[in-house]
Amino acid sequence: MALLSRRHLIGLGIGALSAPLLRGARAGDIGTDAHGMSVFGDLKYPTDFHHFEYVNPNAPKGGFFSLIPSARGNNQSFYTFNSFNAYILKGEGAQGMDMTFVTLMTRAGDEPDAMYGLAAKSVWVSPDKLTYRFTMRPEARFHDGSKLTAHDVVFSLNTLKEKGHPLIQVQLRDFVKAEALDDATVAVSFAPKRARDVPLFVAGLPIFSKAYYATQPFDESTLDVPLGSGPYKVGKYEVNRYVEYDRVKDWWAADLQVNRGSYNFDTVRYEFYRDRDVAFEGFTAKSYLYREEFTARIWATRYDFPAIKDGRVKRETLPDETPSGGQGWFFNTRRDKFKDPRVREAVNYAFDFEWTNKTVMYGAYARTASPFQNSDMVATGLPSPEELRLLEPFRGQVPDEVFGEPFVPPVSDGSGQDRTLLRKGQQLLQEAKLPIKDGKRLLPNGEVFTIEFLLDEPTFQPHHATFIKNLGQLGIEAGIRLIDAVQYRARVEAFDFDITTERLSMSATPGDSLRPYFTSQAAATKGSHNLAGVANPAIDALVDKAIAAETRADLTCACRALDRVFRAGRYWVPQWYRSTHPIAYWDLFAHPAKPPKYAQGTGAPEIWWADPAKAANAERAK
Repeated sequence: MALLSRRHLIGLGIGALSAPLLRGARAGDIGTDAHGMSVFGDLKYPTDFHHFEYVNPNAPKGGFFSLIPSARGNNQSFYTFNSFNAYILKGEGAQGMDMTFVTLMTRAGDEPDAMYGLAAKSVWVSPDKLTYRFTMRPEARFHDGSKLTAHDVVFSLNTLKEKGHPLIQVQLRDFVKAEALDDATVAVSFAPKRARDVPLFVAGLPIFSKAYYATQPFDESTLDVPLGSGPYKVGKYEVNRYVEYDRVKDWWAADLQVNRGSYNFDTVRYEFYRDRDVAFEGFTAKSYLYREEFTARIWATRYDFPAIKDGRVKRETLPDETPSGGQGWFFNTRRDKFKDPRVREAVNYAFDFEWTNKTVMYGAYARTASPFQNSDMVATGLPSPEELRLLEPFRGQVPDEVFGEPFVPPVSDGSGQDRTLLRKGQQLLQEAKLPIKDGKRLLPNGEVFTIEFLLDEPTFQPHHATFIKNLGQLGIEAGIRLIDAVQYRARVEAFDFDITTERLSMSATPGDSLRPYFTSQAAATKGSHNLAGVANPAIDALVDKAIAAETRADLTCACRALDRVFRAGRYWVPQWYRSTHPIAYWDLFAHPAKPPKYAQGTGAPEIWWADPAKAANAERAK
């Protein structure tokens, strides 16, 4: 098992500091129209840029690309789908639906958070930064030829705030209203002291057709294909098995600066498998053509099939320079048995990462310590004076550890049963007044201490085996509950679990999207990513500080302070990460030399393309 997926949503977390940017462009001086915007105002690309540097603007159009999901957002699943509404809580949304809609602006993958005009050709920002006025492109159209106007934008934003997935609603907290000044102009208003990145989040949301939803309910799971405006339309599909997207040949936005060299395949197909091993066998049989490998065991031992040996399948390891975020086992602290942080820390001492990495994962990973892993936001050493200024108001309300070295996961002797670590776990459980009786650890109410690890696929089971055995040494009865993907999402969204695995996917700039992960509001919001139930006033305040930061230095400082308090809470058992993308694909494609630095994933399929010569050679070889 490797990493869980990343999400392709702007601002979902915290990332590294930005690389130096060219200073020839700005995200608009206040009171002037601009072709793009970013959190701190810098833009790499000038008004007259031709294309993003990381794409091939001459990439040929055509060909077929197929894959299995490697990312999910909102109500999506890796393993199934039963709805074409991917923006609400109900149902299992189809992967790829984002390709069927346009947004006001779109991200540049080689900048931390910059966005450039898509459906909107420009943006004007008021002096108080509470009103953003977008001017729509007159050529913008829905797939039925109807005009996409400011009225559709207003409808979309208001609908998503009222009826969208809870993750969207939380991030629209500071969005006040949208108003169509005319067909071509939409004014978006934000609350005073609004989150710094909420305008970017708004600009990256899908635009729906107001006319279409005049006769269709928005908040229902459905297999009716909604009217879109993006580079692809839904094509053939079979529920729970596959869905195809066909490129719109006369797409109105195909030759915009932000789209040159992108969306090159005529058809993109997502295949769904309920089991990772079966999915791998499907790849070897050419049932789909591209695979990002998330299982170290498979990457190390099973890429020796004939198509690898004769060169028909290529393996590559692409760099991943984005923040890895945080993957781990999250405690549901809403349950009484996990309310004491000493209990949660004791469970940490039962997991032997060194043994698991060596034995199960072929030494492929490094240990995660922070939800901001692989970024400059990770807290290290003693707090800086700037961090202390943020933390001092909470002295006495947070553990003293917050003002010292941050907690790091224990390092074992690699034996799989490190007696020194288990003794520490035993001691913590005794301090928490959880006695042993007849070899069983008892909770304060006299019940036996049990833990259920909730899973939705079997590949992760080997990583639990020694962990569960060591918990038994502590007197804790632990086991795995393996259920199907639909049941799993329902239980996780309702917070009906003891411990489950999740990955907090992070982008290059934090902001309002911290709220679904860490805040008290999210802890009580069904479907949020605050699986642990973190409800800590100090964390709430530090999230606000991060959101309000006006420079990257202030942002880094606030996130490091937040990191210290989160880690002191022992809300999880951190797992592992790596800074590469292991991929394999049937040799029919070409792609840029490396993914853009700040883009999530490998750029496939968006900026890959079919290689006609390779396809011709493959056809001749049949």
